[in-house]
Amino acid sequence: MDRLGRAALSTLAAREGATLPPSGWSSQDIGIVHFGIGAFHRAHQAVFTQDAYAATGDDRWGICGVTQRSDAVKRQLAPQDGLYGVLERAVGHTGVKVVGSVREVLFPAEELDAVLARIAAPSTRIVTLTVTEKGYRRDADGRLDVADPIVAADLAGGRPASAVGRLVRGLQARAEGCDLPLTVVCCDNLTDNGTVLRRLVLDFCDAMPQGGDLRDWIESHVTFPCTMVDRIVPATTPDDRELGRQVLGLGDEGLVTAELFKQWVIEDRFSGERPAWELAGAQFTQDVAPYEAMKLRILNGTHSTLAYLGALRGHRTIAESVTDPELVGIARALIADDVIPVLKRPDGEDLEAYGASVLERFANPALAHRTTQIAMDGTQKVPLRLLGTVRDNLALGRQPHAALLGVAAWMAYLASAEGAGGLALPIDDPLADRLESEVRGCSDPARVVDRLLDVHEVFGDDLPGNDAVRGELVEDVARLLR
Repeated sequence: MDRLGRAALSTLAAREGATLPPSGWSSQDIGIVHFGIGAFHRAHQAVFTQDAYAATGDDRWGICGVTQRSDAVKRQLAPQDGLYGVLERAVGHTGVKVVGSVREVLFPAEELDAVLARIAAPSTRIVTLTVTEKGYRRDADGRLDVADPIVAADLAGGRPASAVGRLVRGLQARAEGCDLPLTVVCCDNLTDNGTVLRRLVLDFCDAMPQGGDLRDWIESHVTFPCTMVDRIVPATTPDDRELGRQVLGLGDEGLVTAELFKQWVIEDRFSGERPAWELAGAQFTQDVAPYEAMKLRILNGTHSTLAYLGALRGHRTIAESVTDPELVGIARALIADDVIPVLKRPDGEDLEAYGASVLERFANPALAHRTTQIAMDGTQKVPLRLLGTVRDNLALGRQPHAALLGVAAWMAYLASAEGAGGLALPIDDPLADRLESEVRGCSDPARVVDRLLDVHEVFGDDLPGNDAVRGELVEDVARLLR
């Protein structure tokens, strides 16, 4: 079968379910550099950017994608002239939207100089990032982990390998070259993500030899707006690729899969020009925090809870977990009883309706979002998605039973090699070796809870000493392990 690419686009016009990129897509100049060009960026920010181009014809905002760990995406997209499809699936709907906003992909392990040159180029006005929570290499206090071997090597003057190291070296090249302002937009699930990234960048400068001048330049030339991003983007399966081939009549090695829903809330704090993302549906606001907390705690917190509980019960996907009456009851209780009462309501948002829509989205059987995929990186996710809810309820004198059950499910998942029906429960986490040695295979619930409460990076200093929290976690873990 022929492969998706510029020459094959003419064959798609008459195919039902296929949407072509707007005219002129291949002539866009690069104005955005994106770190972490995985499935989420390609199904989210790249789609918003293409839709903004379609609405305005402003061709200055093509994307240079920077891979982080391998050159796989470059190998997928280069033979396709940067084109790829977003397979959008819902009950009664299957379509493929072909995206052409990614104009270049660079692999910094081999093309670092080209990456730094792109950041320094006068035509580049924005850098965006989706490198996952663990990609920022923070310590237990949320600052840059200068003891991390990769960060330490970056600071020693080697060719940078961390996302923050590469970004800072790019900013250094820009300061020494064009000296124009830049906006850096973090699109990862971190509380106050723009502020977090700014602090990490400045931490890197402070740890650099003679980094003071660069720090001053960044503080005067670079802004770091906060954002909230939302779209369910499961890992693409062979079945998805086959369905994409049926819709397009072409092979597509870069295909990604997503739901129809997408949302992007952005703090309106840019140092210069930007795409007209609002014409593509993005929301600009002066305060992202309420939207961010809404999404992290309602959607992401419920997602993780269903993933851990579902995997323990042998459910392979989130959609299967939502068909389990007991689990969906826990999810509803988490949202209604523990999360919403301690949230600030964003302007124009109905939190109850948002919670109901989240569960409807999770139930989409067309999206095979694996429970064990959502279960990854728990030490990074649990503090943001569940423990903030726990702490806010405790501060009000309330015991958050459903949120604590979600935490207990993470603990039981770590202790269990298999879920019901023999489902393998891998530990994929930055602290995997430590977690496995501490609790994997342990059947004593009190020991599991105590050893995990001692993980300061997750629970801090306050929660381990709370007897009511510990007691409920032990009871929940005991029940889950049975």
